[in-house]
Amino acid sequence: MATGQNGNGSGGRRVLSIEQRPDGVAIVRMDVPGETMNTLQANFAEEFVQVFDDLDKASEVRAVVFTSGKPDSFIAGADVRMIKAVKTAAEAAELSRTGQRAMARVEAFRAPVVAAIHGACLGGGLETALACHARIASDDKKTKLGLPEVQLGLLPAAAGTQRLPRLVGVQAALDLMLTGKQIDGRRARRMGLVDDVVPAAVLVDVACRHALALAERGASQPTGFAKLKSFFSKEELTELALAENPLGRKLLFDQAKKQLLAKTRGNYPAAERILEVVKAGLEGGFEQGLEAEAQAFGELAVSPEAAMLMSIFTATVELKKDRGVDDPNVEAKPVHKLGVLGAGLMGAGIAHVTTHLAKIPVRLKDRDDDGLAAGMKYVAGILDTSVERKRMTRLERDLRLAQITPTVDYSGFHQAQVVIEAVFEDLALKHQMVRDIEAHGHAKAIFASNTSSLPITQIAAGAKHPERVIGMHYFSPVHKMPLLEIIVTPKTASWVTATCVELGKKQGKTVIVVNDGVGFYTSRILAPYMNEAAWLLSEGVPVEELDGALMDWGYPVGPVTLLDEVGIDVGEKVGRIMLAAFGDRMVPPPGMDKLVADQRFGRKNGRGFYLYGDKKKTKKKLVDESVYAVLGVTPEAGATPKHEIAERLALAMVNEAALCFGEGVLRSARDGDVGAIFGLGFPPFRGGPFRYVDSVGALEVVRRLERHEKQHGARFTPAPVLVEMAQGGGSFHGERAIRPGTTATVREAERVRVL
Repeated sequence: MATGQNGNGSGGRRVLSIEQRPDGVAIVRMDVPGETMNTLQANFAEEFVQVFDDLDKASEVRAVVFTSGKPDSFIAGADVRMIKAVKTAAEAAELSRTGQRAMARVEAFRAPVVAAIHGACLGGGLETALACHARIASDDKKTKLGLPEVQLGLLPAAAGTQRLPRLVGVQAALDLMLTGKQIDGRRARRMGLVDDVVPAAVLVDVACRHALALAERGASQPTGFAKLKSFFSKEELTELALAENPLGRKLLFDQAKKQLLAKTRGNYPAAERILEVVKAGLEGGFEQGLEAEAQAFGELAVSPEAAMLMSIFTATVELKKDRGVDDPNVEAKPVHKLGVLGAGLMGAGIAHVTTHLAKIPVRLKDRDDDGLAAGMKYVAGILDTSVERKRMTRLERDLRLAQITPTVDYSGFHQAQVVIEAVFEDLALKHQMVRDIEAHGHAKAIFASNTSSLPITQIAAGAKHPERVIGMHYFSPVHKMPLLEIIVTPKTASWVTATCVELGKKQGKTVIVVNDGVGFYTSRILAPYMNEAAWLLSEGVPVEELDGALMDWGYPVGPVTLLDEVGIDVGEKVGRIMLAAFGDRMVPPPGMDKLVADQRFGRKNGRGFYLYGDKKKTKKKLVDESVYAVLGVTPEAGATPKHEIAERLALAMVNEAALCFGEGVLRSARDGDVGAIFGLGFPPFRGGPFRYVDSVGALEVVRRLERHEKQHGARFTPAPVLVEMAQGGGSFHGERAIRPGTTATVREAERVRVL
């Protein structure tokens, strides 16, 4: 019953209305007053039951169609605030049972109930549809079906764990529930989740005809129990073999748990509980499964993991409304065309999300035809994958690609309201780009740099109009990474910021706005994390132990793997920039420069910490043992405990995040948490660096930092804001939250001004 946008604000007003058609179909529409999309509240359950009780008494009602009164939303799930408000596991479990009873009333209705689905049908929305006897979905791209509760540290709690496996099979159901993925109507039909997919314009009419046809056949039994399998397909035979006999079922769930733990490393209990609850229902029956679902939901709802994950969800919802500027009168300017300088992986990726998601045409420039060809090939490859996965047609692919027009000169750039440069990290080159756009571009063009480390103030120094220069730091690969970090200088005009924030949202990004400085926020807090990994390597910690310790702590990849992916040479260059800016905190261990001297650049040239190429065909990455000789170290397995490895790296990132907060680089702790999670992979179940501090306690964090400071030096000196919080209280979130930029030392504040 979980996962939807915040709020219903119904104030006791009815959310369900009934339209009685002459043909005997009653159309029940859900429309939560005052909200742009429907979300479920516990107090809606009584109204659900009452409406269907009333319809039960109306003899003229031959069938029911359940749909939404919102333009582009079926039901987006339950109000997260409702779940966050529960105090005990028992209270949360009862919340689940309330939802189960409401859905049971829909399912038990005497006549066929058909769900007409258009827009978001997620969490409790899909559970509502599952309780209906049939489901018709629109073929609109806005229609998405899924059970994303696991992403909030929860599980479906209105019988979704029991109905979905009975409808589509255990394997398909687990795939949806354990990943939280959202699927479109066509895919839902292929897996048997919906009965038909039709244009949105005729959705309700088709649903009515379908409902009447079911009524003529006397089909009003729940599909979850009435669906018969033919066992003709490979999938059905597999389902029979694995899920519908005791031995096969044990094999299925044992293997699923093994694969799950390999991914989650035991950090996400909701996924394991989903397996347990689905299994309980299959082995003990539907009612036993419902009770297991309610009990598990109750325990998960008050777990620290769910609290953190729901806080991040709430933060992302808030950021969707955040315009990046404080003045409500500032308006974003329309962007009708975008210019991109540089057709490498970043530039091409930016061009792709701009045309594909923002629906804005792009003029893509590179220095020669070969560079342009490579960039266009990269975009074409992304689109081809979508075609292969049936997410778009070949015609749509061609039309989308045609929205990117390549060029080796500045022709057409006079039409681009925003130009984003994605060229080499060379200040002189970026200054030339600024001059070129001011000479050949739109009269009021915004110049945005995708730099990952150079201060925007320095780039703007070469501009006639520094107020129109801004940073737009994307993450690679652009079409997969959700974060966009926008960097503003003291001179950046507010309308420029608002325009770029709006553009980023249209590109499908979660956007944070930070103040300028070396490394901004994300690159800056990543630097000490990676530097500490280098120190541990120099101490003889084996590569695989280092990566494994951080993945056990919750990061999606280890730091050594990340360095290989980013490029060892890039890391070395950024490290020098950070050392020059921040001194002792960023001092690297001796010998790391030897890797670059040995032409070890990582995956891009097949020479790094790990082995690459065809000669080592194995699922498990193998360490290139010769790297130790280059570093001049002898690896010693198990010499450093895994928890200490993880603590050193995590604290290095957390401490730097606190320094950024104290210096006023961040606008809020919320932005810092979101930036670290969505940009750098900080473990979501830990809530981000600032919620992590709040959960552990500033005093304990300072104690740990001081212990490492004594042992390893100045790079672990606690941030002043942490020391002040440890001494006088306060937190980064909640009622005692402190403001960013209020606790920086004079020295730190001076450094910010210099930058």
